[in-house]
Amino acid sequence: MKPQRRLVRSLPLAPTVVLLLLFLAGPIAYCVYIAFTDLQLTGQAHSSFTGFANFRHAFGDPEFRNAVWLTLVFTVLSSLVGQNTLGLALAALMKRASKPVRTLTGGVVITAWVLPEVVAGFLLYAFFRREGTLNAILDGLHLPRQNWLFTLPILAVSFANVWRGTAFSMLVYSAALDEIPSEITEAAEVDGAGGWRRMWHITLPMIRRSIGTNLMLNTLQTLSVFGLIWVMTRGGPGNKSQTLPLFMYEQAFQNSMIGYGTAVALLLLLVGSLFSVVYLRLLRTEV
Repeated sequence: MKPQRRLVRSLPLAPTVVLLLLFLAGPIAYCVYIAFTDLQLTGQAHSSFTGFANFRHAFGDPEFRNAVWLTLVFTVLSSLVGQNTLGLALAALMKRASKPVRTLTGGVVITAWVLPEVVAGFLLYAFFRREGTLNAILDGLHLPRQNWLFTLPILAVSFANVWRGTAFSMLVYSAALDEIPSEITEAAEVDGAGGWRRMWHITLPMIRRSIGTNLMLNTLQTLSVFGLIWVMTRGGPGNKSQTLPLFMYEQAFQNSMIGYGTAVALLLLLVGSLFSVVYLRLLRTEV
């Protein structure tokens, strides 16, 4: 193809490229620059280039290491284990359920998903607080109550994220299970394979790519959860539920250290990139 024809064919893409450079690449490049400066919100006339000082500060900061650990715990509990497993279980059960049950279950689960994050946070705060719904249920069962948001905050917010986000996994796996030919599962059932054996040897291998895609998308979404945790605990008590997004917000906007907060944001982006690389490599691996 001649260069002139290539140029003519690429002209319709020019506005898209300009918009991406202006509203995506430009802000990202500026954020990368800010991460290497000592920019502050207040008390500073000019910022200066500080090199890797913000990153050295982060790796030497015990609060940052605590935020990294809590972020990993929150991601594993609520995304890798909670949403993924519960979503697959719901999809498998709904495939065998009657239509009214599927409609009711799907409506309830999807309603939790479409709620705004702040609304979901307030609902789960009301559920877990000392005078909340969970303790009222425990009182009715004559079981001891406790302040869940104080004693087990990271587990409470993990459960909240599972409750809110499981619908996405359920929809992904429902679509994947519908693509499995019924002849294969019926033949395995005739051969005497039980439900667990069919799930392990037939269903999971055949939906492997859907599992990888779901894990990657869920993990990236969970890593960036802010509003849900902020409404429920604000990262407390102390810093017992302060994940990286909350730590970044605190450093940048409460402590006014924009440069340091942006450096933390880049490290969070790096964590998400590492998860994505692992999932993409798993997707390319043949069973």
